[in-house]
Amino acid sequence: MFKNIAELVDTAVSQGIPISEVMIQSEMAQNGKSREDILNEMAESFRVMKAAAQRGLTGVSSHSGMTGGDAKLLNDHIKSGRALTDRTFLSALCYALATNEVNAAMGLICATPTAGSCGVLPGVLLAAQEKLNKTDEDLVKALFCAGAIGFVIANNAMISGAAGGCQAEVGSASAMAAAALVELAGGSPDQSAQAAAIALKNMLGLACDPLAGLVEVPCIKRNAAGASNALAAAEMALAGIKSRVPPDEVIQALYTIGLSLPLALRETAAGGLAATPTGQTWKKMLSQGCQQED
Repeated sequence: MFKNIAELVDTAVSQGIPISEVMIQSEMAQNGKSREDILNEMAESFRVMKAAAQRGLTGVSSHSGMTGGDAKLLNDHIKSGRALTDRTFLSALCYALATNEVNAAMGLICATPTAGSCGVLPGVLLAAQEKLNKTDEDLVKALFCAGAIGFVIANNAMISGAAGGCQAEVGSASAMAAAALVELAGGSPDQSAQAAAIALKNMLGLACDPLAGLVEVPCIKRNAAGASNALAAAEMALAGIKSRVPPDEVIQALYTIGLSLPLALRETAAGGLAATPTGQTWKKMLSQGCQQED
């Protein structure tokens, strides 16, 4: 089993296989399961991702009433023909919003790597599937590439907002999505690693400051931002651009920054956007609502 990105890339290159295949083989060795079983399990996760994205496009609202319907608004904007950017970019944002709105509405999602960042990876890959005419099987394999990156980050840093801020959640998800997208587009293992590093660098220091402690604001829109960041990182990596700081050092930076963040910026809803007048208003409203229900 690889311990870092350098080992992951070296294994892939030396064996002449993509990162996804390294991860599949590692899963087989670690869990004692057959290749077919492992692929079927990932296919089921992808089915959940796809269903959540489609459901979110129809318009869903959270139980708190704080969020909902933004994915449908963006989808309608795409259909209007008045958009400023291309369909792939907008679709990635749209699917990311849709998936995370389903999460806020207590729907079924796949944590990638967390529920709060569940929209980034499916958003990017579903948009890429349409652009590149890839099959569901192609996307399932790409998810193993994403999983390999997430595995390294989780074991060398952190992936939860409570532990290291939103950089650890949406940042990790963006890195995973960027790497998977590069592989899906035919890039090399090193290019996938470079994309992950670039994406993660762009989100270092990001606070986790949800209003009223709910995974809604600013989380849902940050999923769209994470998707756009992954697309940018993948494009740069595919162009041959490299991160000046090696991927494993970027992950180490994530870890040290996460430890340095004050508790107010680590999912406690005590700082950042949660501490704004609007954040405090929502906290009071929802608290009063809970008391009335009791």
